[in-house]
Amino acid sequence: MKLSTIIDQIDLGSLALPKFQRGYVWNRTQVRNLMRSLYKGYPVGSLLVWETQSGSAGIRGALASAPGSLRLLLDGQQRVTSLYGIVRGQPPSFFEGDKKAFEHLCFNLESEEFEFYGPTKMSGNPQWIKVTELMQNGAGNFIAKIIPTVAAEKVQLYIDRLNAIGNITNHDFHIDLVSGEDKTVDVVVDIFNQVNSGGTKLSKGDLALAKICAEWPQAREEMRLHLRKWEQSGYNFRLDWLLRCINAILTGQSEFSYLSDEPRERIAEALKRAEIHVDLALTHIAARLGLDHQRVLGSPNSLPAIIRYFDKLSSLSNQRTIDRLLYWYVHAMLWGRYSGTVESTMRQDLVTVDDNEDAIGALIESLRLSRGGLLIEAQHFSDWSRGSRFYPLLYMLTRVHGTRDLCSGIELKQLLLGKMSYLELHHIFPKSRLYKADYRRPEVNALANFTFLTAPCNQNISATLPEVYLPQCEDKHPGVLASHWIPEDPHLWKIENYLDFLAARRELLANASNAFLDQLLHGEMPETEAPAIAHVKADAPRPVSIASDEEEAALLRVMDWMKEKGLPSGELGYELPLAANGDAIVLDLAWPNGIQEGLSRKAALLIDETPETLAVVNHADYEYFTNVDELKRHVLDDILGEPA
Repeated sequence: MKLSTIIDQIDLGSLALPKFQRGYVWNRTQVRNLMRSLYKGYPVGSLLVWETQSGSAGIRGALASAPGSLRLLLDGQQRVTSLYGIVRGQPPSFFEGDKKAFEHLCFNLESEEFEFYGPTKMSGNPQWIKVTELMQNGAGNFIAKIIPTVAAEKVQLYIDRLNAIGNITNHDFHIDLVSGEDKTVDVVVDIFNQVNSGGTKLSKGDLALAKICAEWPQAREEMRLHLRKWEQSGYNFRLDWLLRCINAILTGQSEFSYLSDEPRERIAEALKRAEIHVDLALTHIAARLGLDHQRVLGSPNSLPAIIRYFDKLSSLSNQRTIDRLLYWYVHAMLWGRYSGTVESTMRQDLVTVDDNEDAIGALIESLRLSRGGLLIEAQHFSDWSRGSRFYPLLYMLTRVHGTRDLCSGIELKQLLLGKMSYLELHHIFPKSRLYKADYRRPEVNALANFTFLTAPCNQNISATLPEVYLPQCEDKHPGVLASHWIPEDPHLWKIENYLDFLAARRELLANASNAFLDQLLHGEMPETEAPAIAHVKADAPRPVSIASDEEEAALLRVMDWMKEKGLPSGELGYELPLAANGDAIVLDLAWPNGIQEGLSRKAALLIDETPETLAVVNHADYEYFTNVDELKRHVLDDILGEPA
């Protein structure tokens, strides 16, 4: 089929996309390479099309609801979408993505290069022609413009090159057709995965959603509305995660295959219940634990078991029941309950909820047996590679356990309102002083050297030595040091005794953690105000892999820059699992699904890391960058095709 006919078929709505197809993800480099190949007459591959009845699959396209048979593009979406956008000057009706990837493509008549418009280089230069304008209006206008400006012997050469671009719409694509009543969504997705072996295969969640969308076309957008609502409250959940919540409520299972035969009405109802139960879980986690945003949430994959428990009860009996459930949740977070295979672990926990009269007690006992005990020890606050799991615990203790600001004496409660609720990470022994005294980075950024303060207090203390400011704070607000679990022996406040200070504070933190968790387990936590889902949020604590305020600020600027470019901003302080037992390292900034999700390698930005860390990341098949400029050059040159 000629490209011009394919484009016409899209306009008519008889060629569309199945719902399980991901959105448009190509970059400008890929678009340029495609056009260059077509211009030179190189092969660009065939298309794979699924012919089916319009009601048998979830469809994206202008006339997707029309009766009769339709052709759905299985392989070739990126190529066809790019060419449609260049020829028509706008994306097709099924488009989901960033149209900047194919807008304003230009061609140089002399060098025969395709580039995207840049005013400095192209404005007023007749050798640069706009490809979309040529496709829509023909070569005549361009020929009239170039004849007076070039040597006579080059006129025909330029005319031939203009016609070669216009003739791209006559390119014949070979089409492999998949049809027949036996070609169900399951079969077609398997075919898609086989053909798309060079890219990212559809996950089981993608397949489940494809089946749901076949009967309920609005399902994807309905679920995204819920995800956007939670995002506004500081929680960034994925679509697969919400599907797991729906599955837990509807079937009590973790495998997506159990959703296959569920009718639209039951799935829609389960989505409503999931929203209610997730809201309730997040509310209790924020109010009782102070974990009020994604960076400290810890273990979102534990939530399906919690909402399954909520859904089984007509009403929650009392706060003690909730607190016991939260006790399990905290320990699941601390010990990396879901750091391994999510599906099998979730299956075990859902079965435990369903098969035991005391479901919470059974969950706790199962975790205790797998761990050999749930006691927190001082050493757990010193393990550099696993520090990130105990980082939220320190934050949690600060928010709910009466910790007071060192300067003002005000309690740093989770419902504290106004400017003072914005907490900042504070190094008790200042970083600059420790580095000057030749302490190593893991020692400087030891978890036991961290606490949280209001921003004004953190700025006021700055690089003052603890032997100077700690006695002043204690004199002004008696008991304030104990509220931070800071050893009160002045001998330990001297920089030469820093390692002894860390050891003493780890003991205090472990004791405080066990006391707090025992209160949860035995129903001894005091009642709190009835919370709302939207909170004034404290600043997210900095991951232990990030050494300084300056480094964190640089990483946050990178995340903003990536977002401006229409790319995933990345995950700050991403925990990379090393083994099934929960061991992990923390990466400064990571893209575990690739900067171009599903198309590029996993990537990470690692600033001032050790060779050992770089080797581990490389072994995990990550493409890594050791400075910001290196990452930006990669994004501009290799992904966006923009000048640096």
